[in-house]
Amino acid sequence: MMLKKFYKFIIVPYTVFLLYLMFFGMGRFQYDDNIVRFQPVVSTIWFIKGTVSWFNIVKIVLGNVVMFIPFGFLGWVFPQLKDLKSLIIAFVSAIVIVEALQYFSRMGVFDIDDIILNTLGVYLGWKIFRFIELRLKFLVV
Repeated sequence: MMLKKFYKFIIVPYTVFLLYLMFFGMGRFQYDDNIVRFQPVVSTIWFIKGTVSWFNIVKIVLGNVVMFIPFGFLGWVFPQLKDLKSLIIAFVSAIVIVEALQYFSRMGVFDIDDIILNTLGVYLGWKIFRFIELRLKFLVV
């Protein structure tokens, strides 16, 4: 199985799909005001307390982690991002820009929790990436 080739083929459309979700998907609408949430964890706790449906809690909170796991594999496309520090710096820079675009367009909220949860997803993806690279080399031919 040529996992690396498949990844290189799918990551661009996946990124476009994810950007669509972040700006237009899942019932998004344009807010009347620009909103910033800088207190880590607080907005996630408010969201959990204010949401009746556990399905919505899992979908949003876990989704903010799981949907970003594929970006932990960017070292296959950009070898300089095989290093965790370089990957995290590049990713946080990119996600801050996306969050800022959500803020300025009012098609979302600049939320520090999103940055933390998305980065956790990238970190988990990088751990899986390293495991595959070191132990399952036959998958990445």
